[in-house]
Amino acid sequence: MGLVRDDDALLFGVVSRLTEQKGLDLLLAAVPDIVQRGGQLVVLGTGDPALETGMKNAAASHPGAVAVELGFDETLSHTIIAGSDVVMVPSRFEPCGLTQLYALAYGSPPLVHRVGGLADTVVDCSLENLADDLATGFVFDTFDLPGIVGAIRRTFALKARRTEWKAVAKRAMGQNFSWEAAARKYAEVYQGLLSH
Repeated sequence: MGLVRDDDALLFGVVSRLTEQKGLDLLLAAVPDIVQRGGQLVVLGTGDPALETGMKNAAASHPGAVAVELGFDETLSHTIIAGSDVVMVPSRFEPCGLTQLYALAYGSPPLVHRVGGLADTVVDCSLENLADDLATGFVFDTFDLPGIVGAIRRTFALKARRTEWKAVAKRAMGQNFSWEAAARKYAEVYQGLLSH
């Protein structure tokens, strides 16, 4: 993707339709913060021409730190999600969402806006959740620049704590969002209702 080879850089990955619904306008505003902290960003997607242009401009402004591929490629999408340290899914709204589930499966903690299916599937790396061995990613509550930048800062802070970072990635990979698990939960609810 043309990024500078830097084993210490925190790599943020995006595989998405480039639309405001997916929160990529907010991500664009946060690119300078990622780069200033020594991070890198790789983006794969297509969509809104203004966002495509914005992403290309970000890559031109930060050569070697930001790479953008316009279009879609199934193999490359999995490579980016699996190879990223953090997968960005900052959606304004997201009824379900699959990208964060792929990220969890690959052990690439997702960074998400607390909304819809993203809120249902990603547990924030708060101190309490880390202490209770629950954390699987990074969640921000307010859909604004301070909200996403706060979550980005926490990714850098946790990455510096290698043991905890590895524990979060391993826990993420252990999540089970299969239909089998969901069906079991539904059966428990129905059994509970029958016993009343």
